[in-house]
Amino acid sequence: MQARPSIDFRVAEVNGNTQRLASIRTLLADSGLGMDSDITTFVEAWSGNRLVGCAGLAANVIKCVAVDEQLRGENLSARLLAEVSHLALARGHFHLFLCTRPCNLERFRHSGFWPVAQSGNNAVLMENTPSGIQRYCRTLQVDRMPGKRTGAIVMNANPFTLGHRHLVEQAAKACDWLHLFVVREDASFFPFAARLKMVKAGVAHLPNVIVHEGSQYIISRATFPAYFLKESGKVQQAWSEIDLLIFRNHIAPALGITHRFIGSEPFCDITRQYNQTMHQLLAGAVEVVEIPRIKATGNAISASEVRRLLQTHQFSRIREIVPDTTFAHLESHYSAEAV
Repeated sequence: MQARPSIDFRVAEVNGNTQRLASIRTLLADSGLGMDSDITTFVEAWSGNRLVGCAGLAANVIKCVAVDEQLRGENLSARLLAEVSHLALARGHFHLFLCTRPCNLERFRHSGFWPVAQSGNNAVLMENTPSGIQRYCRTLQVDRMPGKRTGAIVMNANPFTLGHRHLVEQAAKACDWLHLFVVREDASFFPFAARLKMVKAGVAHLPNVIVHEGSQYIISRATFPAYFLKESGKVQQAWSEIDLLIFRNHIAPALGITHRFIGSEPFCDITRQYNQTMHQLLAGAVEVVEIPRIKATGNAISASEVRRLLQTHQFSRIREIVPDTTFAHLESHYSAEAV
């Protein structure tokens, strides 16, 4: 019997390791994988002077697990998962996620990960606990309120505009209670803490609105693991379906949500496709209500326009499309030139 090759595990930080990253990219490519840009650290597996495996870490999300074809079947992927999990724990990340092809589900299940939601044959989201989503839903249930119509909105609010406020006001008017989730990731122009502050200030006049800090069960397109899906259309489909299935099967029942409110989308193809998927997946469980965008100076209001105007210091135009609360934040944080 041939002896199992000796494996040496090493930690490689992404910044400044151009040559080692090239080796990792080659190994990933041989496995049909790309490399997500938010990975900060890799655990590498070396056999002598040859890189034979890797597993990436982006905060508490494990990505880019790959093993040299010649060593598959040697339990190396499980050992890599154990090593990268220990690294994450040492850095204070105890609740871990990974996203992979469904054909790998059983392999990762045997390494202590449980499925949360699956998008057909494209992707499955997994976590390192059998009860993570249930625990999250129990924390949500504290804010469950009585009433026949309970609404929900999920927004990035990058930043919070008059369009966002209009959507929230219309939804709050139509519901007994409205749950407003602010996407948590920090891949936006404005950091999460700033976006949350602007949202809370912008809806403070609405007594039946409950603002929730987003969690990793409210999934951002910007941070969705896409390294194993080469086609952008499949990435979009997988992200949309996993996010919406978690909402339909877990978040909505926990809070008794009956309606999901969205704004019409004249600009962004990704958001428009997401809204279409929402109509399909929530049908029969949660009623989707689409509210037309309001306009200012003849054009539909958009957060991207605010960001564009901010970069060119056009504060007089920004004032026309954001609430006073948002404008006050922009004025105090981004320029002394506001008028």
